Amino acid sequence: MLIVSVNEIPGKSYEVIGLVKGSVVQSKHVGRDIMAGLKTIVGGEIRGYTEMLMEARDLATKRMIEEARVLGANAILGVRYESASIMQNAAEVLAYGTAVRL
Repeated sequence: MLIVSVNEIPGKSYEVIGLVKGSVVQSKHVGRDIMAGLKTIVGGEIRGYTEMLMEARDLATKRMIEEARVLGANAILGVRYESASIMQNAAEVLAYGTAVRL
């Protein structure tokens, strides 16, 4: 599966299949939240949350790819990511793009 952030691939023809997306809401355990709270006092990267968002992006991407495969696509163009806080200590990550058949 070809996944790109550009909206078109120069020199390639393709059939647009439609929008595909993958979403996940993820949180970290309380121990990590306590450490993150302490980190905000001294500053710097909060690695637990960085890891959480990386895991969430990976899972959202996998779900988007699976949706594209089910539709018969072999590429996804214009891939974008969105994230939002759903509740305290939980975030949603959404991956979306345009499924195409090259």
